[in-house]
Amino acid sequence: MLILSCSSKLRLLEGTLRRSLPDTLLVYGTVMTINRGNPAAQEVLVDSWPEFKVVLTRPRREVASDVSDLYTNTYIVYCRDLGDHQALLASAGAVNWGQSFCILGNLCPKASGRAPQQLNIYVLFGSTPGSHPTMTAPKLDPAMRLSSLDVSHADLLNETWSFGGNEKSRKYLATLIRHFPSICLLDAAGHPVSWIASYPFGAMGPGYTLHEHRRRGYMVMLINLLAKRLHALGYPSYGLVDVENYSMQRLQESNLGLGAVPLCTPPRYCRWPSLCPPPQLSSTPPSPSERAFRCPRQLPSLPKS
Repeated sequence: MLILSCSSKLRLLEGTLRRSLPDTLLVYGTVMTINRGNPAAQEVLVDSWPEFKVVLTRPRREVASDVSDLYTNTYIVYCRDLGDHQALLASAGAVNWGQSFCILGNLCPKASGRAPQQLNIYVLFGSTPGSHPTMTAPKLDPAMRLSSLDVSHADLLNETWSFGGNEKSRKYLATLIRHFPSICLLDAAGHPVSWIASYPFGAMGPGYTLHEHRRRGYMVMLINLLAKRLHALGYPSYGLVDVENYSMQRLQESNLGLGAVPLCTPPRYCRWPSLCPPPQLSSTPPSPSERAFRCPRQLPSLPKS
């Protein structure tokens, strides 16, 4: 794998990935973010250049210093053809198997027979955002106001996020709030009652509405506003939803016109917040399916392009 660090090559890659939407959604969004200041300190790897079959984004080593932080240690992958994911997993230095991490993308080809229902992330994708024909603006209390999330709200998001509840997730959410678009509805006391943030790969989420403020149309309004804000920055309109969060799935499909897109990633690599066990030493050569638990912690250096 080659580290793609040249700005002109990264812009060319962005344009190439855009032509393959929605299959390239997550990696395209990440490359966009890298080309626009790279606030999450990510880097891009390809199997070859200028022709490529695999694109992988990962956090830089200085960011991924905590081997137990699978929130920060998130890899985004796009494999063009069936079988390319095996070459990616076998590529020395591409993935640090000695850390807890998750991989999102189409790492697992559709031909493998895994249905999207087996995953714990649901991808919803749409065209240019706008007011859905059936959507009406909610009536707001005059004391309420729209705002962006503040880092001081990270604890509240951490308590309500289905993948949160620990210090590493709180730190990750604070990073999302600090660097990426978000929107919330504040009550008269200035406390968030409904909100949605966005990820480093341009997707909407995490989002939540306090129970006492539900069924008032707040989330539909916020998602629509955030989708427009992200679209103005050039990002596609899409979001990630917990696969068991049926109410949010229905809300986005029926009110915003978004449709499901399969996210083919092996469940082993995207179970948040379960941590991968540390690698175990053995004299027996590891099989491809066991490689995550047998490879050494040290990453070899990769060539740059």
